[in-house]
Amino acid sequence: MSSLDLGLVGNSRTSALIDRNAGIVWWCYPYFDSDPICCSLLQSEGQRGAHGEIGIEMKGTSARQQHYERNAAILVTRLSDEAGNAIEVLDFAPRFYMHDRMFAPVMLVRIVRRLSGRPRITLRVRPAVNYGSAPADVRTGANHVSYTGGAQALRLTTDASVTDVVDECAFFLHDCVTMLFGPDETVNGAVHEVGRTFLEKTRNYWHHWARNLDIPFEWQQQVIRAAITLKLNAFDDTGAITAAVTTSIPEAPHSGRNWDYRYCWLRDAFFVVNALNRLGATGTMEKYLDYILNLIADAQDTPLQPVYGIRRQVVLEENNAPALAGYRGMGPVRIGNQAYFQIQNDVFGSAVLAGTQAFFDTRLARPAGQDMFRKLERLGDRAVELYNVPDAGIWELRGAQRVHTYSSMMCWAACHRLSVIAAHLGLPERARFWDGHARRMHAEICKAAWNERLQSFVSTFHGDRLDASLLLMAEFRFFEADDPRFVSTVHAIERHLRRGDFLLRYDEEDDFGRPESAFLVCTFWWILALTQIGERDRARALFENVLGKCNHLGLLAEDVTIDSGELWGNFPQTYSMVGLIQCAARLSKSWENAY
Repeated sequence: MSSLDLGLVGNSRTSALIDRNAGIVWWCYPYFDSDPICCSLLQSEGQRGAHGEIGIEMKGTSARQQHYERNAAILVTRLSDEAGNAIEVLDFAPRFYMHDRMFAPVMLVRIVRRLSGRPRITLRVRPAVNYGSAPADVRTGANHVSYTGGAQALRLTTDASVTDVVDECAFFLHDCVTMLFGPDETVNGAVHEVGRTFLEKTRNYWHHWARNLDIPFEWQQQVIRAAITLKLNAFDDTGAITAAVTTSIPEAPHSGRNWDYRYCWLRDAFFVVNALNRLGATGTMEKYLDYILNLIADAQDTPLQPVYGIRRQVVLEENNAPALAGYRGMGPVRIGNQAYFQIQNDVFGSAVLAGTQAFFDTRLARPAGQDMFRKLERLGDRAVELYNVPDAGIWELRGAQRVHTYSSMMCWAACHRLSVIAAHLGLPERARFWDGHARRMHAEICKAAWNERLQSFVSTFHGDRLDASLLLMAEFRFFEADDPRFVSTVHAIERHLRRGDFLLRYDEEDDFGRPESAFLVCTFWWILALTQIGERDRARALFENVLGKCNHLGLLAEDVTIDSGELWGNFPQTYSMVGLIQCAARLSKSWENAY
């Protein structure tokens, strides 16, 4: 069993990862980037059990089954033994409309039901504080237990025996018990009734949300699960979108490539917004645009960073958490991400592209107009200034700065889209202004980034190396898909970066040596490019292969080992789930011709 056989539950306010034993192994409380009160995912074998996990044990368990409820962010785990005793654990975070507004508290709900026999269970609630350094302090009440010592107290309100919870006494489960984990506040109403009501309303919310998705005919369940996963990574409070809910799961075994992904990269967030827009879920875009516009206002005349905190924090100083041994003991566990002070010039294009649809989509409650256009023009000005200036690039190389083709292309994209938006808004002078810059930039990129010997575009101006981001040139409309230069580039990248049925992001030495695992989104980009140049059968076969690497719940991490196909990297990775949606939409039969 892979250690990333985990399920994600959440409500766009808080989220947690749960294993096949119904153990909550990762839960940053109260928010995505908070101190993890459940952190056994990153603890050593010796550390686990003392504190940092919320779990359940049924004596004699011999079989485990786990699935999501159909089209919902509700996880079901079933435990059974050979004597016929069985229980079902339902985990979810409440999310539904109440009093004409979204009700999504910082809360997890756990309902444990008897399915058959006389199961005897033990409830384990052992929150940690300060990144696994110590157990939380415990204070009991009549029907609740409070856990303190962290940034925000956690209260468990339950209809189980408080004594059984605190002392971890085994008891016979006759019907069901409900556990409400959330702020240290009184719960109004009977615990069982609150849990049941929240379950029904949350289920209805997700069914309604999924029913309104514009999904492809094929791979429907995989696409819906990916879309729900992306939605759970969007922070309702500010509109930020996290790259993943975890920190420091290595990209490959013992690689040292351990990064904290609980923040909002403008590049990743654009891809998420684009994927959800394709499915008709435009609400995430509207909230994210507020986040972007506030960042622009915050920055004033300072450069736009590649990554920010979910509450628009600018400084994400990188430190280690010494009390946590790391995933499978492969530390360090990092808090923060030094990428915040890097120069990555593709951010201007990412921000403009994320907002482009808002100028054209008449379904939106607040369609974008000239005021937003003027704000985005500030990013265009920076793109014109910096499109041929060295930066760290899309892969965030920490030890080298060069003029990266992808960054230059995204600066071009910012100017190109501003020209298109200006024409739509009836601003012909601004349209000509931005189109002029886009044409000049396009010509220079074509000259400086083309390598005649390789018959391919290359990663850096006047360089001789390739990277997978070049596969997006047609996706961003820098070229038409049938342009011979693009077709030749796709084949050159395949020759240099293909490893079996996967694609490396690049094959040169970086700060940590050569990459050992395949970055999953790069394989998805390869599949998209093959589809665009007419190699559809190959693309479908490669796509089916990648789908086979999803865990048992349909989720993907950042990377996959080429030989074993095991998932590595932070989890679940929004980049990877975006790639799944994009490829399914591109490769599926049309509804008109499906039956």
